[in-house]
Amino acid sequence: MKISAFIIAYNEELNIARCINSLKPVVDEIILVDSYSQDKTVQIAESLGAKIFFHKFSGFGEQKAFAIEQTTNDWILSIDADEVISPQLQQSILEVKQNNTHQGYSFSILTNYCGKWIRHCGWYPQPKLRLLNKQKGHINKKMVHEGLEMNDKNEPVCLLNGDLLHHSYNTISDHSRKIQLYTEMSAKNSVALGRTVSMLKIIVAPRWVFIYHYIIRLGFLDGYWGYILCKNISYESFIKYTKIRIYSKAARKALQVA
Repeated sequence: MKISAFIIAYNEELNIARCINSLKPVVDEIILVDSYSQDKTVQIAESLGAKIFFHKFSGFGEQKAFAIEQTTNDWILSIDADEVISPQLQQSILEVKQNNTHQGYSFSILTNYCGKWIRHCGWYPQPKLRLLNKQKGHINKKMVHEGLEMNDKNEPVCLLNGDLLHHSYNTISDHSRKIQLYTEMSAKNSVALGRTVSMLKIIVAPRWVFIYHYIIRLGFLDGYWGYILCKNISYESFIKYTKIRIYSKAARKALQVA
């Protein structure tokens, strides 16, 4: 059983070595698809043995689909540049390579937010399918919130022991920039699908999102940073729904003019 790991990256020189070094003990090939980084991402990755490909960014799903096309093994492992395979998860993957029982495996994601490991807020364990036989699965091509999926929805997936460590946001500013990027793509994608949002949803949804993550999903147990994170999750929903409403109105107006 040989595994090809694939990474998409843009200006990830601070993260890419940590990511690749955690992969080397468990995978047989590392594919990096770069969106023409302006820093040393490519040089670092290449020096660590990754195979480099360049592709203009057109959405996370499309970018990862291109990366999968470059892999040479049937088994593929999806990882982001700011993620790390923990030692326990490395051991679990090595055991799978010796005794494979499933066609797909999911990992628990443990996120570091501004120096704090978040174990609540709905962010943990949040298992995601990350390792599969590409003859039995695929990547959906969503612009955002893309992910691996089994071709057969009833195909059993095994959760491996150990965490995939996600070094998400070093500062609040990092999170703010990501909020603007993700909400922009998500809103435009929603409008393209014909969706709109009522004013009531813009008012009510962010409040409910905060209550859900901070109270129901126990975000308060993560202390100060749990509160900050839940407020930002709430803010993200406000920005996304507001953009959908603005862009959908603009799209309808453009159709009327046409």
